Amino acid sequence: MTDGQRIPVIIDCDTGVDDALALLFAVRHPALDVRAITCVAGNTDVDGVVRNTLTVLEQAGAPEVPVARGAERPLIEAPRSARHVHGHDGMGDLGLPEPTRRPADVDAVTLLRREILASPRPVTLIPTAPLTNIALLLRTHPEVVRNIGRIVFMGGAAAVGNATPVAEFNVWHDPEAAAILLTAGVPITMYGLDVFTRVVVPAAQVRRLRASGEPGARLAGELLAHRPAHPGSRPDDPSETAGGLGDAGAVCAVADPEGLTTHRLPVDVSLAPGPTRGMTIVDRRARPGESELHDGTREQPLVDVALDVDVERYVKLYLATVDV
Repeated sequence: MTDGQRIPVIIDCDTGVDDALALLFAVRHPALDVRAITCVAGNTDVDGVVRNTLTVLEQAGAPEVPVARGAERPLIEAPRSARHVHGHDGMGDLGLPEPTRRPADVDAVTLLRREILASPRPVTLIPTAPLTNIALLLRTHPEVVRNIGRIVFMGGAAAVGNATPVAEFNVWHDPEAAAILLTAGVPITMYGLDVFTRVVVPAAQVRRLRASGEPGARLAGELLAHRPAHPGSRPDDPSETAGGLGDAGAVCAVADPEGLTTHRLPVDVSLAPGPTRGMTIVDRRARPGESELHDGTREQPLVDVALDVDVERYVKLYLATVDV
């Protein structure tokens, strides 16, 4: 909000524990104007994603925001959920009530096109999920690019993956969609695993949120308690009470980009079958290598890749925004 105007944003999500944390932050941050939320299969099935998204908005006391159902499977692959991480219902099996809000009467791609073109200022897209909806939008309605200011997506990794040793879940789930996004022709920031796992809310703050009398803040605490800070830890381990912000860090980076250190680098997505499928190949070399010298330089999209993050800054920002 550098010019005093709110940033129009649209979130594409697969809610999801940490997508829920991202939504709680987005609807409460004064600099963000959440114009729409679109849902895609990923952490759980797409109908569960719609239900979870509407539930979070109700618990947060958010203003009415249109929510639309999107793709129920990737472009080519079969759907592969992450219920082992996010619980059977995708929301940590917290037993939350069914929402009374209802989704919009249009599909996700239609809603994306409508809200992007209707926005008086360029929209920032924040996908925190597999990129199927965004790929379908870009291929079906390429005219939307003229009113997209930036895409800040949670996905990919410059170093180590999580779905495979080299591939991050969102990109691995639909690699072809990620490849389409990288050629969108608008500025792109990749908020990948290199920073994703680092932003952790300390245990004392998680306990304080869980004890809150305000439903949105309390939900944030319960969700953080379900997200152990260390990979491989169990959510039900009583000694593991600090919680990672995960996807919410990407939304923090839109509200406060100064907390993120990025490098503009060529990025490609491995689409070949085999152990590297879904890998984001980030070229961090200082100079071309033998491959380019012998075979010629191949054009690759330049992406602002997040390689460092001010952890304390984003933790403070998240808590100050959500704990109202």
